[in-house]
Amino acid sequence: MLLSLKLKNKAKNVLICIVFKNKFKAIMICAITTFILVGIVLSLIFCIEGNRKMIVGKDVKIADITEFYYTSSSSSYPPSFYRYHFSVDDEKYIYHYEKREGKAWPLSEEHITDSVTVELSSEDWRAFFDCLNGGILTKRSENINSGGESKDLFLYWKGDRSKYQEFSFESYEKEKAFEELCNSLNDY
Repeated sequence: MLLSLKLKNKAKNVLICIVFKNKFKAIMICAITTFILVGIVLSLIFCIEGNRKMIVGKDVKIADITEFYYTSSSSSYPPSFYRYHFSVDDEKYIYHYEKREGKAWPLSEEHITDSVTVELSSEDWRAFFDCLNGGILTKRSENINSGGESKDLFLYWKGDRSKYQEFSFESYEKEKAFEELCNSLNDY
């Protein structure tokens, strides 16, 4: 009888150990599976969010645009810099052009060789938007150039969270139309 009780107690202990090990194993499997699934979901969100593109005219409407910068700079000798800037200020459409030339970087306000500021009509603003329409906004990224000419284009808009601001024209023809528009505005 005593032997029988000892065997029963051992069987209970073995049974408890097996159940405990299975619960522990089940908990570990759930934890590992959850960890893997969370990792996959976060990776997908990062990939989708990181590669997201917004289209001007579809995702960003004409009424949403607050500012646009088109800056071209050359670090070759002599250095030069010019910028086209479109903005909305107190419900007025403003165009500003500035060119700087000098003998060494950095070029400051004392190096301004040409400057124009014009209040635009609704038609001029529409012509500006037509050039940008269909263009792509992507996530802003670090842009380090190693000399030569570079262009930086940034679009700011209502609802912008300082994320999707780097702009590229829909086509080379639209970029050339934009430059022609700016040159015509410089003659005002």
